[in-house]
Amino acid sequence: MILHVRFRLEPAQEVLLPQLMGMLGQFTPVVEAAPPDAAFADVRGAVRYFGRGPAELAAVIRVRALALYGVDCAIGAGPNPMLARMAARDAAPGTTLVVDDPEAFLRDKPVAALHGVGPATARTLCSYGLDSVGRAAAAPLAVLQRILGARAGREVWERAQGIDRTAVVPGTASRSVAAERAFDRDELDRDRHRRALLSLAGELGARMRGEEQVCRSLTLTVRYADRTATTRTRTLREPTAHTADLADAAYAMLDALGLQRARVRAIGLRAEGLMPAEQAAHQLSLDPADDRARRLEAAADRARARFGPGAVVPGSLAA
Repeated sequence: MILHVRFRLEPAQEVLLPQLMGMLGQFTPVVEAAPPDAAFADVRGAVRYFGRGPAELAAVIRVRALALYGVDCAIGAGPNPMLARMAARDAAPGTTLVVDDPEAFLRDKPVAALHGVGPATARTLCSYGLDSVGRAAAAPLAVLQRILGARAGREVWERAQGIDRTAVVPGTASRSVAAERAFDRDELDRDRHRRALLSLAGELGARMRGEEQVCRSLTLTVRYADRTATTRTRTLREPTAHTADLADAAYAMLDALGLQRARVRAIGLRAEGLMPAEQAAHQLSLDPADDRARRLEAAADRARARFGPGAVVPGSLAA
């Protein structure tokens, strides 16, 4: 049995995910992070060891997460990761939804609810009358393969049957990192917004460089005094962990919002699509200033590693 634990984490709380993963590790060693706010846990061994069903284990996990970290969660349980993920999506906060009968659970769901079925694939299936998971499951495999192609058709058919061949893989690399800056009061000053973005870009860049990773895209979240929020995502020209490139992309997204005297409560930045830096292509620059900036950044990283994160900061953040 697989649990998909969906923690209710604000961006500023995402730093708690490793600790929450450690808490799950007290129940089973087979735990896989699903950043920014979830994790999979294979509890088949834990069910036998503790003599408790998945719903009982999930209840203990919820209580511990709330008591130790002040974090509530919704948990889905199913025989494979796909069903557990879908159950967690349907579960209300503070509850557990266990899938005992995959066929009954999936039958009436729209085909777009299947993991891996995007809008284009869903539209194609709906155009043939296969608008529900039950109808896709009832269709012959050859029909789906004729519509979607051999590989995609088989994957959709298997998922409609409740089959998921993926496994929970412990120790997988994070796919995103995030940070947030909350202001002491609702902030209207545009310069302070940009300073917060520079600080966030520096933090995310340093974290990725320390883990030898780069990101493909950035997501900016601006939270306002009335508790509403605006989110924008931008794909970077090339995968990077260079603070200047991250800051430039963040500034461009903020400028595109066209905020006019907006009372901003907090600004968050997420680096997404992480990949090993050694696998990323980097376009060579003939600008000596860019090369110098990267060498200075590497030197600053070494200083921070030795003397602490506040050892070197941009001049605009030193005040």
